[in-house]
Amino acid sequence: MFHLFLALTYIIPNIYVFFRIKYLFIDKRYQWLYFTVYLLLAGIYPLTETLSHGPELLMEVLSHMADYLLPFFLYLFLSVILFDLFLLLNLLIRVVSAETRKRFSFRFRTLSSMIFLAAGIVIAGVINLNITRVTKYRIEVPKRRSQTDHVRIAFVADLHIRHDTRLKFIEQYAGKMKALQPDFIFYGGDLAEENSEEKNADGIKAVLGNLHLTCNAYGVPGNHEYYGVNGQADFIRESGIILLRDTVIKIDSLFYLVGRIDKHSRKRQTIGDLLNKIPHDLPVIILDHRPTELQEVSGTIADIQFSGHTHNGQLFPINLITRFVYDLSWGYRKISNTHFFVTSGLRLWGPPVKTAGKSEIMLVDVYFVP
Repeated sequence: MFHLFLALTYIIPNIYVFFRIKYLFIDKRYQWLYFTVYLLLAGIYPLTETLSHGPELLMEVLSHMADYLLPFFLYLFLSVILFDLFLLLNLLIRVVSAETRKRFSFRFRTLSSMIFLAAGIVIAGVINLNITRVTKYRIEVPKRRSQTDHVRIAFVADLHIRHDTRLKFIEQYAGKMKALQPDFIFYGGDLAEENSEEKNADGIKAVLGNLHLTCNAYGVPGNHEYYGVNGQADFIRESGIILLRDTVIKIDSLFYLVGRIDKHSRKRQTIGDLLNKIPHDLPVIILDHRPTELQEVSGTIADIQFSGHTHNGQLFPINLITRFVYDLSWGYRKISNTHFFVTSGLRLWGPPVKTAGKSEIMLVDVYFVP
């Protein structure tokens, strides 16, 4: 059903764009050329989705092209809609005459502007994706009997490490993380797309393992680890991350850490069942891949919850949808006595373009106060 929905959200807007551009801008002499070029470009994505076999190099090239054409057609679609809205407005205030709209120069400049706008947004999204930013927060929670007054937590989610993930990126991430000097690194799920035997896996595990020697690292599975069953979990553990699955652990005498299984799993315990295991003597921190039970969690003894999954929509205007779906789709909010953090993710799933949100590490200085 998900792939059917994705296909329909791609095909239907493309049909609209194809016919509107053909009607508004394409001279009859060039319609066959237009039809051929548009069909070839628009057909790359469904072709790569339906063909499971083919020359490896060709399939890799087509797959990379599809990654960038998907957001390109999204923004071309939005550009056509904006122009249609302009035409409706033009009926009322006559900004451009019908004679001017028929001129080749007007049609050429307008269509070129739409294409360059869509391409420019995609390029900006690629640049935005590849700039890792640190978002800093400072909060206070009740100390209770904790043996410290302060911990620095670095929170990261949605790395989506794949066979084509560049080792250089992982090295840059590790260097940036070490410079922040956190006491703990928490991972909010969707760390790995593939298992520990894929290309580059050994190098990536070595870099992450070295990073995690400097401070304790804990993580929870996301929905992509759930899809992969065991392979990704092995990769995570071999990278020096302690994986928590509906697990409660006491971190020295500092705080309790609760790591939840992703909501995909039917074996997931309720937050009440998990927290009933905890005496109310230390602060409580929760890791949950999805920010879906904020109101329920805020009514418990939990002091902090970290989540990911949403990517803050990844592509505008999808972030407007995630804001509607989730109480908190990105950022920080305090509900009752619980502090909630939702990251937009360090990387992403699908097209390597991020036009909504940022690639981020959340750095949270937590002060335990009497």
